[in-house]
Amino acid sequence: MFRRTRPLLPLCGLPLLLALAGCDRAEKAPPQAGRPVQVVKVEASLLTAGVELSGEIQAEKTVSLAFRIAGRIAERPVNVGDRVAPGQIVAKLDRTIETNAVAAAEAALEAARGEVVTARSTFERQERLMGQGFTTRPRFDAAQKAQETAQAALENAEAQLEQARDRLGFTDLRADVAGVVTVRSAEPGEVVQPGQAILQIAREDGRDAVFAVPARVLEGKTGDPLVRVVLAEAPGVSANGRIREIAPQADPVTRTFQVRVGLQDPPEAMRLGSTVVGSVETTSARIMSIPAKALTTSGRGAAVWIVDPKTSTVSLRPIDILRFDPDHVVVSQGLVPGETIVATGVQALHPGQRVKPLPPARSAANAAARAPG
Repeated sequence: MFRRTRPLLPLCGLPLLLALAGCDRAEKAPPQAGRPVQVVKVEASLLTAGVELSGEIQAEKTVSLAFRIAGRIAERPVNVGDRVAPGQIVAKLDRTIETNAVAAAEAALEAARGEVVTARSTFERQERLMGQGFTTRPRFDAAQKAQETAQAALENAEAQLEQARDRLGFTDLRADVAGVVTVRSAEPGEVVQPGQAILQIAREDGRDAVFAVPARVLEGKTGDPLVRVVLAEAPGVSANGRIREIAPQADPVTRTFQVRVGLQDPPEAMRLGSTVVGSVETTSARIMSIPAKALTTSGRGAAVWIVDPKTSTVSLRPIDILRFDPDHVVVSQGLVPGETIVATGVQALHPGQRVKPLPPARSAANAAARAPG
């Protein structure tokens, strides 16, 4: 009696069944997780550069004193460094010539007054005789003319005396402002001409810090920055100021421009000629700064990995570097504010790779971007 056996599947169909089962398991498997990476968000900021220069304290305004008339200097009671007050005599001329001129003018004035008295008496007598008919018209007219001439001569003598007294007063040179004598240009016994500077006085109503500034620093100047000025030998003594004046032409020797900074309430220790150090922060155009660890290379130079927020994949993008610093890199082109870049682990990535951004420890260090002084 024969036993019915179960038909066997052909062995050739076994691999096909195994392949189909594998496909089902692959479809049901979860997608591969991205590579964990630290990311930062690109932000734009202003690049701040600190500049320090040495200079000296000078007076905001200086006054040169000179005589109005020529003569020989008899006295100069002040020297360099002396303080003077308004109205104080700082130099004198020999008064002999001017004193004699005043005496001569006074004598001429007295003579003119006598002529006026005589001419007035003559005119009054001719006027009475004319009224009585005992004189002629020509005599009357001559007396009137003589009176007018004498009066004019009197007025001229008075003006000459006033001028002589003025010239006598001009022999004393007086300070018209309060300040300190910084320069003397003539000595007693020297003959000087009108307008020749005798002394120079630095006024006390203002102090400037004067610096020789290179052209490249002026090119980056924007706005009206606040300048901090400290004494070189005593950094604790300081004052703030604003740029008051920039020389329109460079010094022919140093090729630098003189910049005067007007100080606000400078301390007494900042005396004329003191050496000071001025510091100012200038701001450039908007830049972007990224951590130095985020930098990698591409075929054309420096690059960074950009994270696509939709697909969480990365792509390599070239960038232009403005400056390298120890912990960050200042980027001039290639990035857009708001983009996310990979900050660490950039060596293990490849284009199109899925990543898993970790919570950022900090944003790109834009606010810390500072140029060396």
